[in-house]
Amino acid sequence: MTAIRLLLVDDDPLVRAGLALMLGGADDVEIVGEAADGDEVGALVDRTRPDVVLMDIRMPVVDGLTATERLRDRADAPQVVVLTTFHADEQVLRALRAGAAGFVLKDTPPAEILDAVRRVAAGDPVLSPAVTRRLMQQAAGTAPDARRTRARARVESLNDREREVAVAVGRGMANADIAAHLFMSVATVKAHVSRILAKLDLGNRVQIALLAYDAGLLDEYQDDEPGGAPSGP
Repeated sequence: MTAIRLLLVDDDPLVRAGLALMLGGADDVEIVGEAADGDEVGALVDRTRPDVVLMDIRMPVVDGLTATERLRDRADAPQVVVLTTFHADEQVLRALRAGAAGFVLKDTPPAEILDAVRRVAAGDPVLSPAVTRRLMQQAAGTAPDARRTRARARVESLNDREREVAVAVGRGMANADIAAHLFMSVATVKAHVSRILAKLDLGNRVQIALLAYDAGLLDEYQDDEPGGAPSGP
């Protein structure tokens, strides 16, 4: 088994030490480096080639949001999991829009943080349906007309089936749930998701969810909720 190469980024040395102790003890995780600020991340990624970066948001020189944006602009970008004390605020949304694969809270139990690292390394975002819904609610009122217009222009490239899959992703549904809801195989769902990512030049499913929200697709398809019940008035 190839170990997941993990880079820890947090300005608090005690937090880094605790994370290294918690995560470094797993047989399938290797801590390849630590950084105390976002300005150190680029050089460390070049040197250590991590699969996943566990990134604090608030740091004194270059914050985790800026560091995430810089990383996700790279062709060989590692996956980023944001480490935060906040459940769903504008900073977390900005990190997810920048391409972070999800977020975990600093008071999350060690086993769940380890599970998050494993899931992200395997290509799965760390956002439950409940968290996805909360993020969509947090984003309500923060998508100005210009963002809505740009988002709608981007999703025009999707065909009807891809739009349905994008909406399901936006609702936080897992591939198996999407397959059952849309009467297709899980493999077909994965193929649609891959095509959506390629067509829209997105990095992960979280960005699909946010773009679907920005474009108003979740409102358009609200009467097509699983089970056939409308989602609201």
